[in-house]
Amino acid sequence: MKNSTLCYIEKDGRYLMMHRVKKQDDMNRDKWLGIGGGFEEGESPYECVKRETLEETGLTLLRPSYRGLVTFCMRSGGEIFTEQMHLFTCKTFTGELSKDCDEGELEWIKKDRISKLDLWEGDRVFLKLLETEKRFFTVKLDYDGGKLLGCQVEIAGDI
Repeated sequence: MKNSTLCYIEKDGRYLMMHRVKKQDDMNRDKWLGIGGGFEEGESPYECVKRETLEETGLTLLRPSYRGLVTFCMRSGGEIFTEQMHLFTCKTFTGELSKDCDEGELEWIKKDRISKLDLWEGDRVFLKLLETEKRFFTVKLDYDGGKLLGCQVEIAGDI
């Protein structure tokens, strides 16, 4: 099972989004996503999200908030691929935004405009949770050939 991170970095009522347009064989091609990527050997979720953010944006996250765990089950041609994505938000960072990212174009997008972008359907689910829930949540998204078939959401109870 693959592990990855995704972070929605917030500034002035906007999220930093990446429009994935630079790689031809990218399963996220033409989609808008937050910032993140896959784990390197021995990394924790916090180490991964900080490294990926720095590599892709030039920004150093100071206090990312771990908000949820998203499990993707993607079916294609009889095969099932599972990925767990550790979801973060962050309002505090240092550095200057890079002008050049090798994975896509970076843009600060007003939160009320995000829903109008070309997003994966499952992303709409957890983006809504980020805005309405303060607790940790888990989401399971079942895809077949890029189409969302099912979604399960669990909100963590008080610890």
